[in-house]
Amino acid sequence: MTDTAAPSDITYSGYLALDDLLAAQHPLSDQHDEMLFVVIHQTKELWLKQILHEVALAQSMIRSGDLVPAYKSLARVSRIQAVMTMSWDILATMTPADYLRFRGDLGTSSGFQSDQFRRFEYMLGLKDRRFLRFHEHRPHAHAALEAALAAPSLYDDALSQLAVAGLPVPAEVLNRDVSQPYEPSEGVEAAWLQVYRDTARWWPLYQLAEKLVDLDDALLTWRHKHVVTVERIIGRRPGTGGTAGVAYLAETLQRRCFPELWSLRSRL
Repeated sequence: MTDTAAPSDITYSGYLALDDLLAAQHPLSDQHDEMLFVVIHQTKELWLKQILHEVALAQSMIRSGDLVPAYKSLARVSRIQAVMTMSWDILATMTPADYLRFRGDLGTSSGFQSDQFRRFEYMLGLKDRRFLRFHEHRPHAHAALEAALAAPSLYDDALSQLAVAGLPVPAEVLNRDVSQPYEPSEGVEAAWLQVYRDTARWWPLYQLAEKLVDLDDALLTWRHKHVVTVERIIGRRPGTGGTAGVAYLAETLQRRCFPELWSLRSRL
């Protein structure tokens, strides 16, 4: 015997576990706008869950040399990122006065502490061990972050496929410690330049590179809108998580997950 429900017994609410999902909002104040704040951030975490799901699939395909099937998951991620970016406009309907009525109830909680967002960064190659300490109180999240830190990133996988195709990726890049932040390489840029200068010959790698740029572009767009929204709502106040707020967020705009895919454009 099995406890699995027959298809005729499955309801919309049951399939989606709506009773659990819709009971997961617990504002700490009686302020109207706090519900929006909770729903926006919970929605982002759900989208991040799907993003991690898609990137993991794309990585497994790329590692096995199936570049073209990986495009679908990567394209899906960039579209999810666009939806997440648009959600800042909804949050921006909350005025500074609205937010300040419940901000004190948030304590030291902050989006800075999102383990799923950090996993996404790690999977894209933005490795930074310092973020692990914020998740020691959640062993499963900490373990997932450690695993992502120690594993090859999406970019590492793409560079390995460049080498498999016979392009001259430097050995020190291929054999580097993948838990460390990626450093731009002139040799890697030269390898990608060969791809971009003969797109017909290297079409699958060329399209993979452009899908990666889509992800980086979308992440930068998300970060920029985050900066603008935070400054609109709290100005230059420090963040609740102890960061410098807007100043910290503005610094993240300088990060590139796939640096050579940007720098090569000046040399084409």
